[in-house]
Amino acid sequence: MTDRLKVAVLVSGHGSNLQALIDACQKPGFPAQIVRVISNVKEAFGIQRASRAGIPHSVIDHLNFENRTDFEARLNGELESCNAELVCLAGFMRLLTGSFVEKWYGRLVNIHPSLLPAFKGLDTHARALAAGVKIAGCTIHYVSRDMDAGPIIAQAAVPVMPNDNEDILAARVLKQEHVIFPMALKMIAEKRVKITDGCVRIDGTSLDDDVIVSPTLN
Repeated sequence: MTDRLKVAVLVSGHGSNLQALIDACQKPGFPAQIVRVISNVKEAFGIQRASRAGIPHSVIDHLNFENRTDFEARLNGELESCNAELVCLAGFMRLLTGSFVEKWYGRLVNIHPSLLPAFKGLDTHARALAAGVKIAGCTIHYVSRDMDAGPIIAQAAVPVMPNDNEDILAARVLKQEHVIFPMALKMIAEKRVKITDGCVRIDGTSLDDDVIVSPTLN
């Protein structure tokens, strides 16, 4: 496949979602390829994952720049140099400026560990547990100027169990992150995803009448 979508992935840490994307892109016929992995943290394990997969990678340490504008100028240059058509934020722990987001709008996606618009920002699992929700989950969305507020592409829901703590719930949600991120990338690469009136419309999807209920009754 010669016309695969060229994807750059930005990471700051362990990179398990990066690995899910790498695994998907290595499957025959997958319509996207990762052309660059970039981290703002030199010690990020995600860089090792890229190296093991033979993917070009680099570190752009934000601490080496006087301001976010200079950091993002270097980041933008790196993305353009590898001809990235889509940028995936996979645990990239830096807020991007409005000007950068506007430049890449519609070509910049993020994964967030909650069912947006609920629990934007950090500490999502602790906040979900404190709120007593019965269903949690994760969201793939386009990045907009407002944090965790861009058009939603895909979501996965998981039950919150009575004995859950933050780590247990996080692990359950993370498992689904690894499912929906490659799925969303595939749909984008297949040009099935459109933003219309601030919302995502996806061609060729269907829903049955099943619902997710938590807790379930025996």
